[in-house]
Amino acid sequence: MPAATEYDLIVIGAGPGGVAAADTAALLGKRVAIVERNAVVGGAAVNTGTIPSKTLREVALAIAGVKARQLIGVDVSVRREAKIEDLVRHERVVTATEAHQMRTLLDRYGVTVHQGTGQFLDPHTVRVTRPNPPGGTFDLHAEKIVIAIGSCPLRPAVFPFEHSRVHDSDELLYITTIPRSLAVIGAGVIGSEYACMFAALGVRVHLIDGRNVLLPFLDPDLSKALTVAMERQGIVFHWNEQVTACKVPKSGEIELTLTSGDELAVGHLLVCAGRTSYANRLAPQAAGFGLTSRGLIPVDEHFRTTVPHIYAVGDVIGFPALASTSSEQGRVAACHAFGSNAKEALAQFLPAGIYTIPEVSSVGLTELQAREKGIPVVVGRADYDQNPRGKIIGDKTGFLKLVFERDEMKLLGVHVIGEQATELIHVGLTAMMTGGGANLFLATCFNYPTLGDLYKLATHDAILKRSELLGKGQAAISRW
Repeated sequence: MPAATEYDLIVIGAGPGGVAAADTAALLGKRVAIVERNAVVGGAAVNTGTIPSKTLREVALAIAGVKARQLIGVDVSVRREAKIEDLVRHERVVTATEAHQMRTLLDRYGVTVHQGTGQFLDPHTVRVTRPNPPGGTFDLHAEKIVIAIGSCPLRPAVFPFEHSRVHDSDELLYITTIPRSLAVIGAGVIGSEYACMFAALGVRVHLIDGRNVLLPFLDPDLSKALTVAMERQGIVFHWNEQVTACKVPKSGEIELTLTSGDELAVGHLLVCAGRTSYANRLAPQAAGFGLTSRGLIPVDEHFRTTVPHIYAVGDVIGFPALASTSSEQGRVAACHAFGSNAKEALAQFLPAGIYTIPEVSSVGLTELQAREKGIPVVVGRADYDQNPRGKIIGDKTGFLKLVFERDEMKLLGVHVIGEQATELIHVGLTAMMTGGGANLFLATCFNYPTLGDLYKLATHDAILKRSELLGKGQAAISRW
């Protein structure tokens, strides 16, 4: 076999974390290669997960007329019959365009992309196996290596995934018809997002979960509001339940038996039981690092493994496993690997965006978390229906919740549910990054009418509550 091709950095996996690491190292003047098993770059975020699912959601909203909500005098009761072609056409274009843009940027930076699967031969050498055709292998050698191979959907044995009507979250993109009824196993982020999307299209949706609270990491007010909104869409929750048996006949509905003994019959089944790591496929023992009991790669604050020149980012290291944070991790890893101080650590505050219907987004501490830490807090809330832009768009259920430290009114947490929640969160995120709070929002001039003005309204609410709490009347208000 020919001698291994030399690089300064090998990145295994071309998802958001891997691409960010490669681009960053290339900007630092390094020779970089990416090994990617798929024909296109972008990983699950671009090709099977984040971008496709959010695009499908937007199309579903348009088809179903959901965005019209309760506009006075607007009748959206007559929906046109949605076809699968309507649902996927826009998604295919957006996905392909995003992948192409990522590849173009890699090419412009001079990053070499090798299609194939990578496996360690030793701590500095990666053997790449090409897909067939043409097949064969070749070796790459580098001073530094970043692992960013992502994850794949978990497939519990109880479900016959070989059947065309039993799907994981990756396969769902290739359904050939919109089902009349759907059972979603797992009320996590992915399961909840898809449940909302299909419910918007008029599909009868059952959401089955072993817990009794929706997305328990959220502020309880958001979790409750989202639960109510999803129930209004017709989604049926089955709490404290798991599937013990699944029968899929050649024709007719899928039959599910739950732990309670209840039975369900549905047309299609979507299993969102979490994701699992690919890390064991890398031959980590040849590189000299081990895996956790969950198959994840342990790393330090710089995203180094126990082998100092090998780094790992993204899903393969576990929580939070978001495209946004994976990209940031990739930049930090590449900068640390080559001694650059351009990006020394992750941002202090990392937002979460959930594309259910309605959207949900949060950053920082919840009210409960702050109180558990012994921090005296005051909470301000502003409903979309109190805001002129909220009235214009007809969103009667959305709200913004701000958590302030009581004495200095420093912002500790932001929690939003409603249209554009994942965009609106960034106003509060920026304030938290700069250590701002009530003074900042009151001093800021927001466009009118906008949802951004909710920050000022929620701040006023918090200040009034604070004055009542402290019992100092106008004296407590005057400093703000």
